Amino acid sequence: MSENNKYEIDISIRTAYLPDQSSEDEERHVFAYTITIENNGSVATQLISRHWIIDNGDGSVQEVRGLGVVGEQPLLRPGDSFEYTSGTVISSCVGSMKGSYQMAAEDGVHFDVSIPEFILSVPRIIH
Repeated sequence: MSENNKYEIDISIRTAYLPDQSSEDEERHVFAYTITIENNGSVATQLISRHWIIDNGDGSVQEVRGLGVVGEQPLLRPGDSFEYTSGTVISSCVGSMKGSYQMAAEDGVHFDVSIPEFILSVPRIIH
């Protein structure tokens, strides 16, 4: 196995608009996102921290950094996956998020895993 495949972490994302928690009049749009982190490499790896860049769609950008995700720093052995759901609030009907996870492999290597940009969009009903 090549050196690059030792640290192969795949990210998949699902989003959901939460209309019950949102308010168009208050420019408050609440979204849940579910992320699956899968270790397809050959070395056990722990998620240490996260860095998010949240584009509110109105020209403002918010950065969020912190340890772990949802209060956890999961250890992912080869073949393991970890799924969690969190949320964010944006002021416009359409925004986006992207970022990275900072990982520490059991062999001492530290590396970042990119979180691909995903769109947060209020669903529109077409009549």
